[in-house]
Amino acid sequence: MSMIERETIDLEQGWDLIQKGIKKMKNILEGLPEGRFSSEECEMLAMTVYKMCTQRPPNDYSRRLYNKFRESLEEYILSTVLPALREKHDEVMFRELVQRWANYKIMVLWLSHVSKFLIARKSLQPLKEVGLTRFRELVYKEINVKVRDAVISLIDQEREGEQIDRALLKNVLYIFVEMGMGQMDCYENDFEAAMLKDTASYYSRKASNWILEYSFPDYILKADECLKREKERVAHYLHSSSEPKLLEVCSRCLVSYKGCYNREGGILLVLSMLVFSFSVWMKL
Repeated sequence: MSMIERETIDLEQGWDLIQKGIKKMKNILEGLPEGRFSSEECEMLAMTVYKMCTQRPPNDYSRRLYNKFRESLEEYILSTVLPALREKHDEVMFRELVQRWANYKIMVLWLSHVSKFLIARKSLQPLKEVGLTRFRELVYKEINVKVRDAVISLIDQEREGEQIDRALLKNVLYIFVEMGMGQMDCYENDFEAAMLKDTASYYSRKASNWILEYSFPDYILKADECLKREKERVAHYLHSSSEPKLLEVCSRCLVSYKGCYNREGGILLVLSMLVFSFSVWMKL
């Protein structure tokens, strides 16, 4: 007779079986030698959970099981995810972060399936929400500044003509969006604000040099090209909501640079041409 057919499954027996399943999933995610989960295995684990949370008191282990699932997610983060990220930097860190986040979501999805009867029966917060919250609190809060600064550095490198992995950057920045749990506050406050500030600083420096290096017609062309490139950045890896803010910052810095006022008649031409260019790009 199998465990789930017995009269009662005690907490230690049931959790030992579930833990073995969790360990197997961890090994699979880490690429360690491990066979794939069969549908029968997953359903057996789910039915074990169901049995353990429908037994008569004092053998209804619903709340204790739920807490153990939460603890399992935290343990996975602390023992596996964070150590893999802490010593890495720049693009190596980005690749690790994207992979670890993808693996973590698989773990959360798998645990959500195993615990589906428990969550539905007791009207508890879904493990998907719990998992995202714990990742945000334990991982995102620790690394988001480091990640943000590295992303901005890469953006500036691209502005200087270097090649970067745009697809990787897009995946990293989407994590900022996901951390908002349906809102844009993490992306806007933890990344976008600093990115726009850096953009303003970058183009203010460029304007101070370009106004001396180029004729006014060439300056206009240069500024117009910058707007085009920034629009492309939005299309390739920034969130679409950043576009009007980014273009406004670029246009303001390139138009309002005080050096423009030092050459007779030029300011009117620059203002009219750049404002026109900006309005055109906003409509494309």
